[in-house]
Amino acid sequence: MPVEGEVLAGLKDRFGASSFRSLSIVRNRVVKVVMDRKDLVAVCSFLKDKFDMAHLSSITAVDWRDHYESVYHLTSWSRNFMVQINAIIPHDDPHIASVTPLWNGANVHEREAYDLMGIIYDGHPNLTRILLPKDFEFFPLRKDFPQEVDRQYVSRRKIGGG
Repeated sequence: MPVEGEVLAGLKDRFGASSFRSLSIVRNRVVKVVMDRKDLVAVCSFLKDKFDMAHLSSITAVDWRDHYESVYHLTSWSRNFMVQINAIIPHDDPHIASVTPLWNGANVHEREAYDLMGIIYDGHPNLTRILLPKDFEFFPLRKDFPQEVDRQYVSRRKIGGG
């Protein structure tokens, strides 16, 4: 059985098909998992242990207006395949568990997603702003970000007035 089929079968056996919104093979050696946030750490732990997903290459966040998604790209170098996990996060409760205990490289990625999108990664060891000023009040990648406020804020900071 190709590795993509093994991953899909393993996820269905371990968590049940109903735990996922979708499981699919995107292309050769790439699996996509869309799921609610509640089982993220368990699914990631399973993939890391069972399929040697040793590398987390990125975490990003997307604002779909009615919900957020935290998107993870995991790679198994030994088995030569990748898994993309899209974890659904409600707009009114932008919290999801941190995967930093599994992959230390998640540290900076989660801080960036917090800084720009406002996703709160519960259990993160240092969830603070990484790109924007510490006193910045907004999350500029959200769809509801007030553009005018940002320009005024940045202009005042550049000229030393804010």
